[in-house]
Amino acid sequence: MISVKTRYFIFISYKGTSYHGWQVQPNSVTVQKILDEALSVVLNETISTTGAGRTDAGVHAMFFCAHFDSSSPDLQTTNNLVFRLNQYLPADISVSSIMKVVPDANARYSAISRTYKYYISRIKDPFSDNSSWYLHGKIDISAMNTACLGLIHHTDFTSFSRLHSETKSNICKIYGAGWEELDNRLVFTIKADRFLRNMVRAIAGTMVEIGFGKMNIKEFEEIILAKDRCKAGKSAPAKGLFLTDIEYPEEIFI
Repeated sequence: MISVKTRYFIFISYKGTSYHGWQVQPNSVTVQKILDEALSVVLNETISTTGAGRTDAGVHAMFFCAHFDSSSPDLQTTNNLVFRLNQYLPADISVSSIMKVVPDANARYSAISRTYKYYISRIKDPFSDNSSWYLHGKIDISAMNTACLGLIHHTDFTSFSRLHSETKSNICKIYGAGWEELDNRLVFTIKADRFLRNMVRAIAGTMVEIGFGKMNIKEFEEIILAKDRCKAGKSAPAKGLFLTDIEYPEEIFI
């Protein structure tokens, strides 16, 4: 007799400092590996999650989603399940909720949009050293925001994609992007239907060159049109990048 399983979305957050990214990799500690182990132990069945994307080593997630299938028909009514998972998980990974979804819902492919934030510290701050990029000197935010306007008019972001990646398409639709100054930090927010490997860090690193006057808006435009990663600036450090939101259609939730 074939066992019918129920699909769930699990929503988590994690500090990526100690992990080699989200996805399971040989001989590496990853968030997915730790989460799968916790779910398998607490639910007393073998669980394998599928994440909404692949965050790189050192990248953080204020909001992340993965899906998994379980033989339990209604985990949402299981007493203290989220609490039990959080008790088992290390301090740098936290579960916020588990929701039942339709059988074909997919944490990665059902997503409508994703939002990232990149943080730059303008002062040396030991308390944010693992969560921001410290940069000293005057930065022209206005010029960086002008460059952001140009991003929305393009869809091919090969110039900001990791070289030799397995991605079949470098086409993305950016819905919005911009920089703001909050206290002693600069915050770059970008929302799109999808992102390429290393894309946000490559854009942020290149825009910093604009902010420091090492590149102008015309040169930035030419980099996008060149479709050549070697033309863009260096990637911003992973520690300043946070996945902050993933949007899903309401109809997939039961």
